[in-house]
Amino acid sequence: MLRTALLCIAMLLGGWAAAAWLTLDFQVWTDEGARRLEVALRPTPAPTTVLQESDGARADLPALLAGNGATIVDFFYTHCETVCLSLGSSFQQLQAALTLDAGRGEDSGVRLLSLSFDGARDDAPALQRYARGLNADARLWRFARVPDDAEQRSLLARLGVVVIPDGRGDYEHNAALLVFDRAGRMRRVFDLAEQQLALDYARHLARSGAP
Repeated sequence: MLRTALLCIAMLLGGWAAAAWLTLDFQVWTDEGARRLEVALRPTPAPTTVLQESDGARADLPALLAGNGATIVDFFYTHCETVCLSLGSSFQQLQAALTLDAGRGEDSGVRLLSLSFDGARDDAPALQRYARGLNADARLWRFARVPDDAEQRSLLARLGVVVIPDGRGDYEHNAALLVFDRAGRMRRVFDLAEQQLALDYARHLARSGAP
């Protein structure tokens, strides 16, 4: 009986150790949770990626991010009829809050950037139409795509954005609000339901002048 008890204890300890390792000492239980913890502990620099904005101009992503105190970024595509609608609504609310900041003479330094991962369809005119439909203010909220497929794959992989074609012209993809500092580093990842937290954190980054 003693041998059985010792064996059970050993198995429990082994299971506990494995769970601790897999969940980073029980801090996370999902791949997405692990990604968010990793970003919080070790900010992720945005790779050098050439974007095409909705006005047709080309811009380097790190340089574009460096022009702001902080930037909240999302990934979408214009033909999406599911989660991207929620992303658009969330960014509209964020834009309204930033507009109020500016109206009080308190420019927060926070800007919004929506990046399409459907570069084949979302050219500059398509992005312009989409931005108009959301009443986006170009001074606060910009839209862009990554024209080069290899650069787009690299960007998505670096930032942990999962995009899977469904074979019918649409995509399955994760949705989140990514907050970058002026050095072009992704500092936090927030759920859609945490848009106020994302905004508050971005305001803090901008005010602190991080890094």
